[in-house]
Amino acid sequence: MNLRQRITEDLKIAMRAGDTKRRDTIRLLQAAIKQREVDERIELDDGAIVAVLEKMLKQRKDSITQYEAAERMDLATIERDEVSILQAYMPQPLSDVEIECMVDEAIAVTGVKTMKDMGQVMAILKPKLAGRADMARVSALVKTRIAI
Repeated sequence: MNLRQRITEDLKIAMRAGDTKRRDTIRLLQAAIKQREVDERIELDDGAIVAVLEKMLKQRKDSITQYEAAERMDLATIERDEVSILQAYMPQPLSDVEIECMVDEAIAVTGVKTMKDMGQVMAILKPKLAGRADMARVSALVKTRIAI
């Protein structure tokens, strides 16, 4: 079962169970997927759906920070609930050791020696790690490994 089918099935289950939070969050996700498909005139595969999920999760995490700063805990709680529902559709995150191994492998394959060639390493890593690792942390790791 691909990710789109899983999302659709989960929506049906949430509707039958009367779980309005889950239902509404999944509908938001489906709307975001559909919007991107219409904008780009393509049908999204699982990788592209994960990219939509990452964007939605980042937006919600930013909102949580802003709501907490404004002392609006009621709205922050709603956003946290949405994050937990959306997080269930993300691929299993990689461990730090697995990420380090992949970074070392990418550096070895490209033969990069200087920081100006870091983009080559990131180009190899991004498709492999999308949705499974924080790319900012990966970038910092690549910088430290190239600098050594």
